[in-house]
Formats: sequence, structure tokens, C-alpha cells
Amino acid sequence: MSATSAALSEFESKKLLAEHGIPIVREKLVTSAADAVEAADWLGYPVVLKACGPGLAHKTELGLVELNLPYDEEVAAAYFRVTRKAPETIDGVLVQTMLRGNRELVAGMTRDAQFGPCVMLGLGGIFVEALREVVFRVAPMGNRDAEDMMEEIHGSGMLGSFRGDPPVERGLLAEILISLGELGLSRPDIAEVDINPLIIEGSRPVAADALVVVS
Repeated sequence: MSATSAALSEFESKKLLAEHGIPIVREKLVTSAADAVEAADWLGYPVVLKACGPGLAHKTELGLVELNLPYDEEVAAAYFRVTRKAPETIDGVLVQTMLRGNRELVAGMTRDAQFGPCVMLGLGGIFVEALREVVFRVAPMGNRDAEDMMEEIHGSGMLGSFRGDPPVERGLLAEILISLGELGLSRPDIAEVDINPLIIEGSRPVAADALVVVS
């Protein structure tokens, strides 16, 4: 990230993605343990808690993420654990639905000095770091470009029936990739978008975490 750019918070990043038609996890930003419990009751258990603030990265490594919380008392306790470890500059704590899926992708947009907005797709979670294999297309994109990206990624077989899960909704995934390109074209101030993981819940890709960098 350059000195002239700034990262939005996870909440702000996903709100922007949702405005452009990209499916995001159900969530609520709260600033108290009582509100966290109320949000969890509204979303339905189990839930995830995450510290949320501009430019806050590596949340898991910093102990700022609590997963699979099953009831009110655990949510309240997790809220205090997260906020004790978090920097004072956080906006609050995100309470999110705990997505269930055996498959994770990473998707995003980066702005190349020569080609402009480029859309990215690859395996997500631990695999993106281990394999370091992603594919790119220059925006604007069409359905054929998106389909080609799906075929080219390492482990593309994961997009079919996998471990008892149905095939990924490739049409929806294509719409997400096309939307990322359109976002890059319509917002020249956005330098980068990173969705990791894009969890396949059943057959639907859903953004569980995201980071948008604005220049």
C-alpha cells in the first residue's frame, strides 16, 4: 500500500461490494457486548466476531477473530477478548453468520499501471498462500472471460460436485468477477480489492472477508 492510499475497514469494504451486487456474509457492526449478543440472536447461531477498523489486517494472527460461537455467553466473552486485544482506533466489532463451506476462493481487482483494472481469481484460504497461483483478466470482462478464468485456476475441479456439495453456481461467480471489473472501471480511485475468502456455501459464492484500498 502506498503512502497516498488507505484501506477501508472490512465493514466498509463489503458494503461497497454489496452495492455492486456481490454477495456478502450477513453481518452487523456493534460497539458493546450487549449489542453483540442482540446481533447474534438476530443472525442466528453460530456466529463469528471480528475486530473492525480501517486498515486492520492480519486479524486472525492478532487474535482479533473468534469463530463458531454457539450461544449468548460465548459471544459476550468473545467480545471482551477481541476488544482487549484490538487497537483503540477500531470502529467496533463485526458479528457475522458463520458460513459453512468446504471450498474457498480468492477474488479481487488490482490496478495495473499499463493495463488498468485487472480481475483476479484463485483458490482461497490457506491454498492461495501455499500454491500462489491465480489468474487475471483485464477489465471490462464478459461471461466468456469469466468462464475461462474458472477453467484456468489450479484446482478448477473444485467448482464441480465436491465432497457431497453441489457444483458452484458458475453464473453467479461469473457475475462477481464481471462486477469486480466494472467496479475498477467506474471507480478510478479504487486501487485494489481483495476478497479472501470467497466461501462456497452450498453452491453459492459469498464474500466472508474483504479489503478495499482507495488511492
